[in-house]
Amino acid sequence: MFRSLLAIAFITMMAESAGAADVARPPTWSLAIHGGAGVIERGALTPEREAAYRASMQEAMDAGAAVLKRGGSSLEAVETTIRVLEDDPLFNAGRGAVFTADGRNELDASIMDGASRRAGAVAGVTRTKNPISLARTVMEKSSHVLLAREGADQFSVEQGLEQVDPSYFRTELRWQQLLDWRRDNVKLLDPTHSRGTVGAVALDMNGHLAAGTSTGGMTGKRWGRIGDSPVIGAGTYAADGLCSSYRRRACRPPRTPPSPTSVESAAMAG
Repeated sequence: MFRSLLAIAFITMMAESAGAADVARPPTWSLAIHGGAGVIERGALTPEREAAYRASMQEAMDAGAAVLKRGGSSLEAVETTIRVLEDDPLFNAGRGAVFTADGRNELDASIMDGASRRAGAVAGVTRTKNPISLARTVMEKSSHVLLAREGADQFSVEQGLEQVDPSYFRTELRWQQLLDWRRDNVKLLDPTHSRGTVGAVALDMNGHLAAGTSTGGMTGKRWGRIGDSPVIGAGTYAADGLCSSYRRRACRPPRTPPSPTSVESAAMAG
């Protein structure tokens, strides 16, 4: 058994290079992403599918890294990275999200700014093309932290975020997984591809952290089920000087001030 590509976080770090004297300097920015979680058999991914996952994650990494390279904020980098993954039908977030028991796509997302400790999250949204952007809008444009379902959809429209027909999120793979779930009541459903999240954590040139998570939840979820992904402190957490995390990772204050490398290690541990 081994961790699949869906569970492997890609890490990029950048150090300014002005000669040999700078070799030991810590990175000026850092970015880690993941495309989901799960354990699969070694041969479960074909070479072609593995290559597709790697290419998609590299595209997301490149988008977020471009923000950080030009001095953009960690918050912007996290949102930009996750938007790419939400737009890719390979991942259980945004387009490509799994279906509920009723055959709907209900999307959750959260984001947190480590500098201000402010956060925003949404749950059960059905028409917002990029839920991670809606989560950030909740943080910046409302007095609340978490909005859900019809209220979140209404807020999204009022704030002018891009809306799509619910059919946009449908993929044949996810629909087939729902049919499998209905027949076998989850008995034979591959747990790796029936659930999972995408996420990113970034450290910018100003030393600020941010983290974000987006997901479609789990195949066959019922009764308005909301998982941990949009719950601040459970699915996403960021705090400058302490830690940054996603995917159920506990955070504890370090005994010594963290370097960018140690922060990345903490984020990777999930």
